[in-house]
Amino acid sequence: MRLLKDETPLASENFRCLCTGEKGGILSFKGCKFHRIIKNFVVQGGDFTTGDGTGGQSIYRGTPHGDLWGNFKDERFLPHDDVGLLSMANAGKNTNGSQFFITTRAGLKNLDGEHVVFGEVIHGLDVVDAMQNVKVSPSNSCPLSENEVAVIDCGEL
Repeated sequence: MRLLKDETPLASENFRCLCTGEKGGILSFKGCKFHRIIKNFVVQGGDFTTGDGTGGQSIYRGTPHGDLWGNFKDERFLPHDDVGLLSMANAGKNTNGSQFFITTRAGLKNLDGEHVVFGEVIHGLDVVDAMQNVKVSPSNSCPLSENEVAVIDCGEL
């Protein structure tokens, strides 16, 4: 993955630190599940606190960049115009935490101006494609238990 640290420094550094686990405690993507998979749209993960899409936390809690819950502000909005883009999942304006998604198709204009693109998958799009093809629950787009998709290991190269 390549991070767009010049365009989106907060989101990029948050993702990098959660990949390395260097902030300690629970702040790591290692073992984190992808809890929402919608074919030809996105695969979403990053909720390392509850694992179901209701949790997560950025590295910015208790810093000038984060609010009381650790959410941080939106940065430059780039278009969701390609497959394999990394983007912040959120619950509205300026509510970025640890959840992210990877686009599985181009032209997702409905996400533009709402979610911050902060990187792209440069190797392993075949893995992203395999992820989007696992069987999911029709009620919540969560992978069925026998099809769990998770981050086995992560870090920085």
